[in-house]
Amino acid sequence: MTSSEDTEEGRGFDRRVMRVAVRLSLLALLVFWCLKILGPFINPILGGVVIAIAVQTPYANLARALGGRPRLAAALLVAIALLVLIVPALTLGASLVDSTAGLSDDFMHDEIKVPPPPESIAEWPLIGDRLHALWLGASQNLESALVKLAPHLKDIGVWIASTIGNLGLGLLMFVVTIFIAGALLPNGERATTLARKAAFLIAGKRGPEMVELAASSVQSVTRGVLGVALIQSLLAGLGMMVVGVPAAGLWTLLILILAVMQLPSTIILIPVIFYVFSTSSTLVAVMFAIWALLVGLSDNVLKPWLMGRGSSTPMLILFMGSLGGFMAGGILGLFVGAVILSLGYTVFMAWIDEEAI
Repeated sequence: MTSSEDTEEGRGFDRRVMRVAVRLSLLALLVFWCLKILGPFINPILGGVVIAIAVQTPYANLARALGGRPRLAAALLVAIALLVLIVPALTLGASLVDSTAGLSDDFMHDEIKVPPPPESIAEWPLIGDRLHALWLGASQNLESALVKLAPHLKDIGVWIASTIGNLGLGLLMFVVTIFIAGALLPNGERATTLARKAAFLIAGKRGPEMVELAASSVQSVTRGVLGVALIQSLLAGLGMMVVGVPAAGLWTLLILILAVMQLPSTIILIPVIFYVFSTSSTLVAVMFAIWALLVGLSDNVLKPWLMGRGSSTPMLILFMGSLGGFMAGGILGLFVGAVILSLGYTVFMAWIDEEAI
């Protein structure tokens, strides 16, 4: 081979490398811009996929019952989901507004009475004297005490306003998520085929099996964790509304968050029980206490029923997923995070132990 042929071959190799580099750069730029554009919708899209997978079986049954009308079945499920989402949200909003208005009215009419502090508080280390003096001042003249705390109350007010705004944005994202799920449901077979092809390109022959494992994991966690959390919070909220607990919607939301994080709802319910005993008749308080305890223990029955064989995902994974998702994506991230991290854990464990698939 002559030197001129070597030179020509080298130039051809350089041109091929350059073309590949340009193509990869353009592809990377396209992917970057697609992700940048879809960035605000990543959580709703993931949430829509999760919901679509979770309700695939009841959706298929409903479509058959409607005479093979998949779009009508999807529309009905979207309407039901919006009803389940919007009614508690409106209840929460009305409860917060009523509680705030009642507190403001009581303050304007000087009907808020702060009892004097116990003397033992002054003996607490570090903060005892200061807390006792602040509490005593509030019991003697609440308005004067609030004036002294005005700078701190302003910061708290800003935080509350920001939190309410985030909750409103979270509700809007939930609505978008539900519509995305409704759009995915009639195209479930096409999406499944596409997912299997993509998984085959990534993981080879094990790819389609990974897709089935992922779908099973998503359904298990969604029904057994999110489904139980939703049922528990709705039942607890119903009981609190019946007995007239103030801000019942807020406590319902907190119970929902705790249940998703795999923390006991009794953290909220036990103090509420004591409140009901102090404000209602003995019969009402006892009935509410029984109801609250049944709600708090209901996950022991609901989880095996909704999850079938159960989920192998450790509670720590679910807790970290929900908490991390909440910190990263707000209320919607709370639900999506638990499912996504559980899915990642399941796929990772299956990859380590090939016998799991």
